[in-house]
Order: sequence, then C-alpha cells, then structure tokens
Amino acid sequence: MKRNTVIALTAHIAVILAIIIAFGVISIVTKDTNAEGSEKFTGEIERNITLRVLENNTAKERGYLKELLDAFNEEYAEYGITAVDANIDQYNDLEQSGPFGYGPDVLYQANDAIMKYVDGHHIMPIPVEQLDCYEYISEEAWSAYTTKVSGQTYTFAVPVNIQQPLLFYRDDLLPENWEEEWDDDKNGVPDMIEYWSDLYRYSMQVKTESGGKKYGYMQSLCDSYFSLGYLFTYGAYVFGGENGTDTYDIGIDNGDSYIGARIIRQLASVMNLECTDFTISDNRYSRMASGTYFATMTTPDVYTMFISEMVKAGYTEEYAREHVKMVDVPKLPVSGDLNDESQGFVDMTVMGGVNGYAISSYTDYPNAALEFVNFATNYEMIKTRCDMLGISPARSDIVEELGGLDQTISDNLNSGSIYLMPSVYATSQIWPSLETFFSLIAGDILKGVNAYATDEALKQGLSNVNQQVYDAIHILAG
Repeated sequence: MKRNTVIALTAHIAVILAIIIAFGVISIVTKDTNAEGSEKFTGEIERNITLRVLENNTAKERGYLKELLDAFNEEYAEYGITAVDANIDQYNDLEQSGPFGYGPDVLYQANDAIMKYVDGHHIMPIPVEQLDCYEYISEEAWSAYTTKVSGQTYTFAVPVNIQQPLLFYRDDLLPENWEEEWDDDKNGVPDMIEYWSDLYRYSMQVKTESGGKKYGYMQSLCDSYFSLGYLFTYGAYVFGGENGTDTYDIGIDNGDSYIGARIIRQLASVMNLECTDFTISDNRYSRMASGTYFATMTTPDVYTMFISEMVKAGYTEEYAREHVKMVDVPKLPVSGDLNDESQGFVDMTVMGGVNGYAISSYTDYPNAALEFVNFATNYEMIKTRCDMLGISPARSDIVEELGGLDQTISDNLNSGSIYLMPSVYATSQIWPSLETFFSLIAGDILKGVNAYATDEALKQGLSNVNQQVYDAIHILAG
C-alpha cells in the first residue's frame, strides 16, 4: 500500500471515530457511569417509550412475567410506556449488546451475575432510598449489591428474593414407622430431615433394600453451588478481603475444609454414578415424582417444577403441594464423619445469593426504568411472585407475614449462615476445578478406586484446586 493511501485511510478512520464520539457511541462505553448514574434519575418519567425487561425463564414460563408487565403497563398507560419481555429479542445480553443500544433496560439476575457488570460500567448506581421497598429490606440483603467505586459507596441493584439451598423431600415416602424408628428426640420431625447423619443412614437403607432401584438422598455432587456448603461449614471460603472480593486470597482449602470433602465422598456411597455429573440436576423433579428419590437439594424458586412433575405423574396439585416439602438443610456432625454423632451437630453454612433488579447504564429511559423497579418490588408484586414462583422474599414485611421457612431463610442471611456468592467476574473461574474435584471424590468411592480415601489425599486435592483457581484467574487469564 502506498504511503499517501495509508495517510488517507488513517485520516478517514479518524473522521469516522470523531463522528462516533460526537454522537456518544464510544462515550457510552468509556463514560464513568458509576459516578454519574444517580444523576440521571431526575424524576421526570420518559413518555411514549418501550422498556425492555430481562427476567429469568421460570418467571416467564410460569406466567409471572406477563402478569408483571401487564400490571405495570396498565398502571403507566398515561405515560405511553410499554414494558416488554427482552427475552423475545435476540439482544438480551447486557454486556455484549448494551453498548450498541440493544440490551435490556432493566434486568433481573443473581447478585454475582449483576455485580460483575460494575467493572465494565454496564449498570448504574440506583438511588435506592427513593424506593418504596427500601426500609423493608435488610442491610445484609442490600450488601449483596453495594460496593465502593473510586472510594465512594454505591448500590447497583434492588433485592427481590433470597436464594439458598433447601432440602426437598416427599413426606408420603417416609417409612410408616418413622415416629418410632426415626425420631429419637421425639420432636415430631423425622431425623433424616434434621441431620445429615440420619439422612445418610436412611439413604443407605433405601438403596440396599431396593437393590439400587430407589434412593433416599440424591444430588449432583459435582454441582459446586450446593457442595461448597460442606466445605464452608468447616472453614473454607472463596475469596478473602473486604466483601469477599480479594482474588489473591483464595480459601477453598482453608481450615478443616477437607472434612467437608470427606462428607461429600460419604454421601456419594449411598447414590449412584449419576451423582458425578449434572444428570440429577435435570431429572430430579421427575425422579421424585416417580418415587425413585426421597429427597434432593435445590433452591426454593424451582418448587413449582416439583409440583408440575407430580401432576404429570398422576397426582393432583393439592396432593403434590401437601406432600412435597421444603426445609432448611440438615445439621452436620461436628466430627465431620456421618457415622459419628458423638461430638454433636453444627448448622450448615450454605452458598446462596440475592436476586434482584438492576438498571442498564445504556438505557435512554432511566426514570421509567426506576419506576418499573419500584413497581416490581412493591408489596403486591413481590407477594404475587411468592405465590406464583415459590420464591423467598427479601421484603421483611412479607417475610413476617409468611413466617415459617421464609423467616428461616431471612434469618440465615442476616446471621451469616448464607455465604453470599462473590460478586466479581473471577467467581466464574472457581467452578471448573471444583466440579472436577467433587466429581472425582464422588466417583472415587463408587468405583472403588479409593485414591481419596485418606484425609491427607483430600487435603492435597483441595490444595490443588486452590492453586488451579489462582492460576486460572491470575496466570492463564493473562
């Protein structure tokens, strides 16, 4: 290419860039929206617009999203605002599509998914004190969305519901004599849903008596979201530092976390090889409906999926709701051995999160978006969401009204029994190594390999995971 051609091309590109900058395309990407976000909320609601709302699939499939959108659109019809499902648009990824004007205006996701957008300035801080729900949400729930940027503290999303693993079981599959044989403390609660040791023994009994055709407790043990709780209970953590975001301080092998790994291995012995992959995550609903599984662990927002599968299996919805139960996770033995209860029991610390609404930095309608978030988090809509989806609300007034398990979940968050998933991009790097390790130790006992039969082997395995995660974040990533 000739020199004058290069100069001409360079000049041409410069002109194009100048035009783009002038129209604000590049400035959208580079602007410090974290510092300026709250200034966009003037209170003057934009009129005659379409507001794109990204929700989760469960809300869409169960009809809640439609109900929410219809209710909002009716309420704000005088402004000419139409809120629509962003899922119908191929441009539903905020990070990839937002800078080009195609992403959602409002998005509902878990705290780790939302807060990863802070670094890229993809979401803006919200003046949460202006919202009707503000005083009803605990400091612990707000903390999931609060962080410092340039030395100042901002809140980037509004909590809707609290997520934590729960034990799901069918009480119509309990042994007929459970009150005599499985209620040692005579408190009217089956021992196998109170203590992991008893659930372990009961599961071994079911597996043995059925010849491996039925199981007590079943779970994809490689699913780190659920299995990390066994490690947390005995001292593990993901990242250290303030708000658990110091990726140079990785604590998967901290304390006596190997004890939790030992428990995972023990639980695998009462399952089958399906627990070494994600098969059970997909089929647990139908398997519980068929009576193949007595119990599993998952989050409260999928309760309706168990009910649906029970109905498909021929039960009435009334029967299904009466007999599919959700309870807090069982207690773990202090000793870390499911065959040893001599030292008593300890509450399990579980990984959890807070789901909520955030507002895109790229929206042209910040005030309308804020109105939508305020509407979607009011008493009526959150109560409806609870009724339709079975979620555990973040609003204290609804928690107080519902009581029971919802109160327990709220208390767990406020007491620190829920380990909030770290809200940083690097969190994604912990899953592959953990999944591989959990799969290995589960398969180890089922296949009779016994490479992880000793505590020292488990300690070394966790140390290796720690290093793998560190390398993935700080070396392999560049």
